[in-house]
Amino acid sequence: MTLDSSVMNVSIATVAKDVGTTVTGIQGAITAYTLVMAALMITGAKIGALIGRKRAFAIGCVVYGCGSFTTSIAQSLPVLLFGWSFLEGVGAALILPAIVALVAGNFPPARRPAAYGLVAAAGAIAVALGPLIGGFCTTYFSWRYVFAGEVVIVLVILLFARRIADAPSETRPHLDVVGAVLSAFGLGLLVFGVLRSSEWGWIQPKSGGPSWAGLSPTVWLVIAGMLVIWGFFRWEERRESSGQEPLVRAAMLRNKQLNGGLLMFFFQYLVQAGLFFVVPLFLSVCLGLSALATGVRLLPLSITLLAAALGIPRLWPNVSPRLIVRSGLLALLLGTVVLLAALDKDAGAEVVFVPMLLVG
Repeated sequence: MTLDSSVMNVSIATVAKDVGTTVTGIQGAITAYTLVMAALMITGAKIGALIGRKRAFAIGCVVYGCGSFTTSIAQSLPVLLFGWSFLEGVGAALILPAIVALVAGNFPPARRPAAYGLVAAAGAIAVALGPLIGGFCTTYFSWRYVFAGEVVIVLVILLFARRIADAPSETRPHLDVVGAVLSAFGLGLLVFGVLRSSEWGWIQPKSGGPSWAGLSPTVWLVIAGMLVIWGFFRWEERRESSGQEPLVRAAMLRNKQLNGGLLMFFFQYLVQAGLFFVVPLFLSVCLGLSALATGVRLLPLSITLLAAALGIPRLWPNVSPRLIVRSGLLALLLGTVVLLAALDKDAGAEVVFVPMLLVG
């Protein structure tokens, strides 16, 4: 998942040309992938509890593999949207919650931090190597090879997945269909509004953009999404008070540590997603660098990312998690500020070196 996102970012100009669309069209595909995954994540977690996490993981891998294959042969934007944005988004919504539960079910409490650390390190390696692999394949072969290779990776994962013990569930839950629809619809409206804000504007509509009652559609979509999500939580409270199985227990959101963590992740991924899209776009489209040269310019991020993911647990195993999180957020903020100050239409590719080191 992380790998193909990196590939799409560094190869965006080539992908747009190959499927007969524009960079804006590929940006829409990236937006749609995020939208589908975010909207279905809660429902995907509940489906895993309903049918078993191992089965949900396997089904998610199959759906994801079908999406990767479809993307690898896509000759038009609609096929790319179906394969990458829809199928891979649905697969990711099943896979990610299942991984968390399977790690908890297959490792004793004492070994779980190390297991989750390995999962995080695998993601870090994918982020680190993704731009280089994608850039190399796109420059010397084709970006399609990366997605075709993911099909092989999925088959290998399914082969080894038979050795994984399923995560036990104390009770067999029931799927709250109304809650699933409300959560998907509310999150979909909210995420879609935020993702389109760069094109439509946040409050005042941009020149040439759509306008609803004198305001940008982003405002109305975000408000509508928040209202639907509010209705979703009211519905969940009603189900829980009547003794029925809710999709999300309201008590979870009264946990200050959980709320703080969710808020931190929201802003972290908000900034990271913007950087991972804007920087490759600047290098490949504005400066005209090849996909491989773009990947090389992102190498400083890969170096510090791998160094932090692999070095901190080994060199400072007892360091405070709060200190790590605060230091990481500070480095991310500094890198973003430096990039904002240095990035200009007349700037050279070297301006991304220090920001990428800090962001990684």
